[in-house]
Amino acid sequence: MEFDPTRPKWQQIADVIRTRIRSGQYPVTHHLSEVALQQEFGVARDTVRKATRALREAGWITTTPGMGSFVAERPADDQGDAQSG
Repeated sequence: MEFDPTRPKWQQIADVIRTRIRSGQYPVTHHLSEVALQQEFGVARDTVRKATRALREAGWITTTPGMGSFVAERPADDQGDAQSG
């Protein structure tokens, strides 16, 4: 992925993940591996954590300690975003 230098990388990664959730590429309960995302986007683990934190705060994912982050169930008309945070 080529990042837009005018926006933080974590926001761009959150946008990609949210798009994948909306499209069904990442279905409800899909496990989001920090390691896999770090490798895919070529960023530091902290950058991935910022993205997942924003998605969690917006209700797109849930995180279970010791298990990881998973796509959350969302209403079909819910248009929340991960831009804040």
